[in-house]
Amino acid sequence: MYFIDVILPIPIKQAFTYSVNAHEAHFLKPGHRVAVPFGKSKIYTAIVYKVHQTPPQTYETKEIDQILDEYPLVTQTQLKHWQWIADYYLCSIGEVMRAALPGAFLLESETIIRLQTERPASEAALSEQEEMILEALENRQQLHLNDVRSILDRKQVLGVIQALLEKNRIALVETLYEQYIPKMVSYLQLAPQYKEESALTALLDEMQRAPKQREVLMQLFMLSARQSGAVKRPELLAEVAGAAAPLRSLIDKGIVLEEKRQTDRKAQWESDTADSKGLSEAQERAYKQIRQQFTEKSVCLLHGVTSSGKTEVYVKLIEEQLAHGKQVLYMLPEIALTTQLISRLQEYFGDRVGVYHSRYSVHERVEVWNQLLRQDQRAQLVVGARSTVFLPFQDLGLVIVDEEHEHSFKQYNPAPRYHGRDAAVVLASLCKAKVLLGSATPALETYQNAVSGKYGLVSLKERYGKVLLPDTQLVDLRDKNRKKRMQGHFSDSLLEAIRETLAEKKQVILFKNRRGFAPIMECMTCGSAPQCPNCDVSLTFHKAKGQLRCHYCGYASPLTKQCGACGSMTLDPKGFGTEQIQTELQELLLEARIARMDQDTTRGKHAHAKLIHGFEQGEIDILVGTQMLAKGLDFRAVGLVGVMQADSLLNFPDFRAHERSFQLLSQVAGRAGRTKDRGKVLIQAFNPEHLILQQVTTHDYDGMFKDEMEQRRQYGYPPFNRLIRFTFKHRNFETMQNGSRWFAKALEAQFNEGVLGPEIPPVGRIRNEYLSHVLLKVPVNAGIKAYKGKVGMLVRNFEAQKPFARIKLVVDVDPY
Repeated sequence: MYFIDVILPIPIKQAFTYSVNAHEAHFLKPGHRVAVPFGKSKIYTAIVYKVHQTPPQTYETKEIDQILDEYPLVTQTQLKHWQWIADYYLCSIGEVMRAALPGAFLLESETIIRLQTERPASEAALSEQEEMILEALENRQQLHLNDVRSILDRKQVLGVIQALLEKNRIALVETLYEQYIPKMVSYLQLAPQYKEESALTALLDEMQRAPKQREVLMQLFMLSARQSGAVKRPELLAEVAGAAAPLRSLIDKGIVLEEKRQTDRKAQWESDTADSKGLSEAQERAYKQIRQQFTEKSVCLLHGVTSSGKTEVYVKLIEEQLAHGKQVLYMLPEIALTTQLISRLQEYFGDRVGVYHSRYSVHERVEVWNQLLRQDQRAQLVVGARSTVFLPFQDLGLVIVDEEHEHSFKQYNPAPRYHGRDAAVVLASLCKAKVLLGSATPALETYQNAVSGKYGLVSLKERYGKVLLPDTQLVDLRDKNRKKRMQGHFSDSLLEAIRETLAEKKQVILFKNRRGFAPIMECMTCGSAPQCPNCDVSLTFHKAKGQLRCHYCGYASPLTKQCGACGSMTLDPKGFGTEQIQTELQELLLEARIARMDQDTTRGKHAHAKLIHGFEQGEIDILVGTQMLAKGLDFRAVGLVGVMQADSLLNFPDFRAHERSFQLLSQVAGRAGRTKDRGKVLIQAFNPEHLILQQVTTHDYDGMFKDEMEQRRQYGYPPFNRLIRFTFKHRNFETMQNGSRWFAKALEAQFNEGVLGPEIPPVGRIRNEYLSHVLLKVPVNAGIKAYKGKVGMLVRNFEAQKPFARIKLVVDVDPY
């Protein structure tokens, strides 16, 4: 007997074993997809993990349903990488599989309802809804669950289906549906007998009474001659108005032949590629130092100030790898950044650039996956967000993690809660590739690894073209308010600077890290504010939609004019977001063209690209936005950056708050003055004396690093300790509290020290579930495997406790 261990895309800790015959066992290899039965009737897509001849001891194996692939879809390196992620981040390898594979590879097991072929001897009475389902089945032969929901106009239909099953009137069938649909393009050409000019002329003469068909034929002939081959159907239809019906007639007569060919969804790069720009003296020096570091170390940090030209250094290193036939992974923290970068990379590398992120359709992502498996030239350089670490690289030579400090690389929900940067470093190690981490404001852990010698370190301290860093000034909002020099949320200094910048035909960026119009709508009579019914937060006012929205659960309600508590008509917005800034500014600067870039305005697939393109082309004078603006975007005409209120960044209950404030403010300031003219940055704050704000104005990263490291050392935070956070969720507050206290005591009994909590987070209820956190500090020099083994055992013990069975426990390694 032969057996296979498979990974199922569900959160179970161990692999499951299925039996296969000898032929299947010899064909199957780790990484193949198979369809397997699991549970009573479900069929799942599984990945073969191991082929062997050892039967399981505790259960009888089932046979697989079918083999889904001709060749393994997942590489051995990927399986090792998945296992590392599962072990390090304390999740199941099935959860890693679900995150790693495009949805189209996870075939759906869909319940189909059919009429029972054998009618029961005695028919029980049927309800009206049961009659409706049977009548539909007589007309349509089979129904899906969603069809039944539509017919009955209700969501809960399982009771009706169960009743029909018990009465033996229907049968259920589980069927696998392949989700990936290749894109097919129709190509047209003349039938062979009409390709000679004389035969075509004779045919055209015969078609005097069909002028439209004649016109289509002539146009097809000309396009075929121009392209030296078959013509795409859309191209022909674009040339001849109303050609669809005449073309169909020509195809039916056999005069025109139609052939459908599979093609990629990625748009072809049709321009010639350009040579990379020459490097400046500082860039050339950094490039050579990186190459030198790579001879000794696998990971190198490029610490380059904003607008120092790090991307051109990356391009030089990519060229080198592609010339040797190697694959390159270029990771970015935000989808917004890919829009601008892809255009730049395509100018250099043309069709060799593949793009992979969640805004692309599942079919487009499948095509990039398959191209990498085939080592296709069209995906030799892959650009994307954190999920690109799961791609099946065959010959990876270099991984570039740009803006490596960004916490957007961290996945929070669902599991696996991995960090893209750290997962990329491990992937490169498995592939024997090099890693280049780039940032103007590196994460403290990364910089510590560099200065301690674990990573290589290369500095690029001057801007490209020797442009000066922006002139950064602080505006004291306390003083401006006292002297009545404020218009709305704008100080006279900021307004004057905006007007001067626009007069010089330059652009302005305004940063506020909160979307919406106002975070609170407060009653001036009784002081109450509308609250989310599902979460412990105030509803944010969105003026454009006239809505109050919760940014945690998505709950929305229309804005009412009177207070829900006391009935008075004195609701007043408190605080402000990007929407209010845009509204105020439009009233102050009537002629200015103002746009907003936040989560509300960039929901569509190409919304980022449209905004960025409009700003680049000078169609927008002032761009108001959230932290999306702070991440590596390159706008050449920005003369001024304004930070609306910096204090909100600093006063946050997180040990990383000061580090992230410095990074965010430095990055957004770096968007100014990226050409020969020096840019200007104005930071409005109620506490301009704050040390972090002073360090931002002097671009003193080293000072911030030393101060923050001393704080981390004193209080035992990373990089001096690792953190594991346990989050407990339950609809009953007391049950949640009891569970978190039990777990905290068990941790203390196991580890003696390093346990903090349980503690209620700032937002203690989300989606009607109460939350509590317990934090475990793990010394860096401790055996992390032993720690995690004990933690895993405690988690299993907790889940086995009957009173806590319904508490959701989320384990997050390196949570911040």
